[in-house]
Amino acid sequence: MTARVKVRLLALLAVGAALFAGCSNTATGPDAGTPIEAVAPILTRTYYMAADEIQWDYAPSGINQITGQPFTDEQNVFVQNGPDRIGKTYIKAKYREYTDATFTMLRPVPEKWEHLGLLGPMIRCVVGDSVRIVFKNNTTIPSSVHVHGLQYIKSFEGAGYDDGTGTEGDDVLPGETYTYMYYVAKRSGPSAMDGSSVMWMYHPHNNEPADTNAGLVGPILVTARAWARPDGRPADVDREFINVFTVFDENASHFLQQNIDTFCGDPGSVNPDDGDFQESNLMHTINGYVYGNLPGLKMKKGERVRWYLMGMGTEVDLHTPHWHGATVTIMGMRTDVASLLPMSMQVADMVPDVLGTWLYHCHVNDHITAGMLAKFTVTN
Repeated sequence: MTARVKVRLLALLAVGAALFAGCSNTATGPDAGTPIEAVAPILTRTYYMAADEIQWDYAPSGINQITGQPFTDEQNVFVQNGPDRIGKTYIKAKYREYTDATFTMLRPVPEKWEHLGLLGPMIRCVVGDSVRIVFKNNTTIPSSVHVHGLQYIKSFEGAGYDDGTGTEGDDVLPGETYTYMYYVAKRSGPSAMDGSSVMWMYHPHNNEPADTNAGLVGPILVTARAWARPDGRPADVDREFINVFTVFDENASHFLQQNIDTFCGDPGSVNPDDGDFQESNLMHTINGYVYGNLPGLKMKKGERVRWYLMGMGTEVDLHTPHWHGATVTIMGMRTDVASLLPMSMQVADMVPDVLGTWLYHCHVNDHITAGMLAKFTVTN
């Protein structure tokens, strides 16, 4: 172990101890007025997570799965490869979970979570827990982990700016590893108008627009302790889905030039300022898939199904997820269309009551034509 690693490890241990056992930080714990250092976590949940560079296919089946037909000329604007077009496969960054701190073996993704697609691993926790994320940056760009909703001290904010308290966790360099610690306070969990669980998100905060357009975003699910099963799942829910609606702007990704050089047939002919080229790189996705290629949205009639919904992006990212053949309740109100703004989250509960395969899509007209559609299936 090098001297630098020893110093960093000692610093992390000291900060972690301060977080839960005696620092002067006065952030509130699970009850109003309780200082964070006075709160002992019930359980520490550890995740080994890396930011990796991958090749991502937005439409792996090669066809429009909504119609079952080849892509039309209008749809090929977004998915067709050519001399000066990237097509449907891009170099992106993705948070991925590993089995331990060696970061040599990926943790298998269970079939019920295959629909996460481009999203990072689901961080599951319960009010009163602590969460430990051991993060390694395997990309060629600086990165970090910045969480929403959970409680943390400045060392674990994962966002660098001129406030005089910067740490290595704000800017994890390529090849480096950093450990973040969080507390799942009462204000991190469900409130009076929520159900038994809520959703938060995590993403880098180095160059946030370029980071998230590159693909780095993931979900956090927090369950109220009174409703938590031993593994953290809410006891009043049979099945869960997590869906992120966003237009990935590949023109604003860290990897634009790399994608041009890798996938365009004639990279020298590409004009990155051309409007048609830029339009071709706007990928209207649910969990990183277009035109019905999102897998795994399967449920049984009568199950208690919880949908965790999130929006991302910019001013064009006004999304209205709509379920055909079913209704949901959101904060006690009955609807079949949810409303999402950029970086907003909602929880929708459904009890499917009619068998069949049903359309599920953003109801913004431009987003429908550009591919923000999926299907869900209800069986006996």
